[in-house]
Amino acid sequence: MIMGFIDELRSQGHAVESVCAVLRQEGCQVAARTYRAWRSRRAACACDVSDACILNVLHDLADTPEGLYGRRKMTAYLRRCGYQVSAGRVDRLMRVARMNGVRRGNRVRTTIPSKDGVRAGDLLNRDFTAIAPNTKWVTDFTYVRTWTGFTYVAFVLDCYSHKIVAWHASCSKTTPLVLTPLRIALWDRDRHGHPVRPGELICHADAGSQYTSVRFTEHLAAEGIAASIGTVADAYDNALMECVIGLYKTECITTTIFHDSPYKTIADVEYATAGWVDWYNNRRLHSSLGHVPPAEYETAYHATLNRELAPT
Repeated sequence: MIMGFIDELRSQGHAVESVCAVLRQEGCQVAARTYRAWRSRRAACACDVSDACILNVLHDLADTPEGLYGRRKMTAYLRRCGYQVSAGRVDRLMRVARMNGVRRGNRVRTTIPSKDGVRAGDLLNRDFTAIAPNTKWVTDFTYVRTWTGFTYVAFVLDCYSHKIVAWHASCSKTTPLVLTPLRIALWDRDRHGHPVRPGELICHADAGSQYTSVRFTEHLAAEGIAASIGTVADAYDNALMECVIGLYKTECITTTIFHDSPYKTIADVEYATAGWVDWYNNRRLHSSLGHVPPAEYETAYHATLNRELAPT
């Protein structure tokens, strides 16, 4: 304020030394060299201004699902939002903002093979790539601790787009836990105009008793879906689904982004899971898909199929 006052008087023709002398007489200790140092001080450069803008964006993302991103995904997200940033710059600014991204915990074994179950062969052989949607699905379930006991959550994932086609939560890990999301997935694909055609889909699972049960395998056969079961004691037999479950436990269950209070009942788990699946499918960036969400990736595929021929 004092410097602005001196600058205004200087613009009116008054000498800086005289103005400072009068101010010192009035009790404001200011020297002419202090004013000149203030005048010669560099204004904030464009890089500093840009860093400040990006830091504001990072602080705004801290309490959102995107705040879970690490350096690489945050760089892709900012570029997708129109910011011209490098990976090194994002790394530096995230350190300033004390944002490290979320990290996964240890894997917990949930697969318990059944002695009397009928096991299908492994049709994928660790190849989790697909040329189109509805050709390869993988499925598995995990557990979440609540105040009232364990809640089990099962997922069905499309290998082409890594989209979670369906999920289901239950307080027991019997066959309906894994059969219900399969039925939901078939219904949802048909509802969106992309039904599963008999003989074209492989559904891969681990050797858990739920997936080798007669009820589950008979339903697959009735729908014309080929069953595929991974090998026992193989950490990679269902690696894609294990990876997504790891993301679910890390990004949804162990954070307060999708549920800001303790998980007391199955309803709390369902609420958080619904929010996470919506974000995962429609907004989360996936490096394996070129940093686009699964829903967008599938939409682009169907758009190429429905593209009209150009007139000749």
